[in-house]
Amino acid sequence: MDAASPVFDSAFWITTGAILVLLLLSAFFSGSETALTAASRGKLRAQADKGSKGAEKALRITEDNERLIGSVLLGNNLVNILATSLATALFTRLLGDSGVALATMVMTLLVLIFAEVLPKTYAITNAETAASRVAGPIQVVIRVFSPMVGAVRALVRGVLRLFGVNADPNSQILAVREEIAGALNLGHSEGVVEKEDRDRILGALDLGERTVEEIMLHRSKIEMIDIATPPGEILAQCLKSSHTRLPVFRGTQEEIVGVIHAKDLLRAMYALRRTGNGEDPFDGFDILDVAMKPYFVPETTTLDDQMRQFLRRHTHFALVVDEYGALQGLITLEDILEEIVGEITDEFDLNPAPPLKRTEAGDYIVDGGMTIRDLNRATDWSLPDDEANTVAGLVIHEAQLIPNQGQVFSFHGFRFEVAQRKDNRITRLKIRPLG
Repeated sequence: MDAASPVFDSAFWITTGAILVLLLLSAFFSGSETALTAASRGKLRAQADKGSKGAEKALRITEDNERLIGSVLLGNNLVNILATSLATALFTRLLGDSGVALATMVMTLLVLIFAEVLPKTYAITNAETAASRVAGPIQVVIRVFSPMVGAVRALVRGVLRLFGVNADPNSQILAVREEIAGALNLGHSEGVVEKEDRDRILGALDLGERTVEEIMLHRSKIEMIDIATPPGEILAQCLKSSHTRLPVFRGTQEEIVGVIHAKDLLRAMYALRRTGNGEDPFDGFDILDVAMKPYFVPETTTLDDQMRQFLRRHTHFALVVDEYGALQGLITLEDILEEIVGEITDEFDLNPAPPLKRTEAGDYIVDGGMTIRDLNRATDWSLPDDEANTVAGLVIHEAQLIPNQGQVFSFHGFRFEVAQRKDNRITRLKIRPLG
């Protein structure tokens, strides 16, 4: 016992204690890194709004992930290397040269179990709670290591530039919209988020990226009133129409001079009928007296901006024009809302054939005018809509011609058959996924 006592002296116990402290610090750095990178910023923001100072600090330090990770990794590597060096010296003193291998094996196990797996498992399980607790100490670590981390960042960017990689410190690795979309799609695939809920949220997020041109009613389908039409026929047309607002044109349909609201028209004609003395109860009626001034918008306006304009102007109806001022179509507030909540119908809407129907053979009968976005939403497909808005437009773009009825094409993993064509328009398609 006397021969062994010099080995277990105060230096031995101090070194052992230092190694244990360094392992605790390593566990702290590992767990902090995992907690702060895995924590949801949305949940942290909700906690911060409720008065959590830790969550507020966590939000602040995670704004610059590069500096955060650099500081934590620097601290983690420092304590791991120092702990391994002390363990090597300790085991060498006890066992001689063979202590190096034993020290390597023992420290690998200790670091792996107690400084990596254990703290990171806890951090992932309780990400927001752990992030709030460690935010304060990590904030101090970032301040202390800031000069060294800054030098390392400059060196790393310089090396990356040599290989043609341009690292932008202000760019976000994952955009917020993509992060939300990814979370929603993952939740839907796992059965946590309903398809309708996912589509509604993604539809609202897409408003800023889509233009009125993509969803407007094309000019060929707009129901209009000729200003030269007799008042009685105008009244009959409005009563027969399923629309509340109708554009009024003079001469050609390109020259829109107003927009008539059915209620305003009926009110004005009712007043004339009560006060009129002649045989014609509508004598002296001028539709422009009750028509509203037309509201024109460029086809490149985003849906988000257009919805704001509708709300600001207290109107629900706009005519869409191109860069030359030529009429392209019309858009309503209801059209924009349908991009979020899906098709909106009421008792006055017509009930045409559904734009999408599945056959017993597994094929999809699709209206050619159906938008690619609506088709993707209904079927969970991923057909591209960069070059065309409608399914018929996609087929024409890919085929580089206007196909005849019965022609078949295969692209983007689907088989497209032209089921019906009218003049130069593809009115119906049969689509089947390949494979």
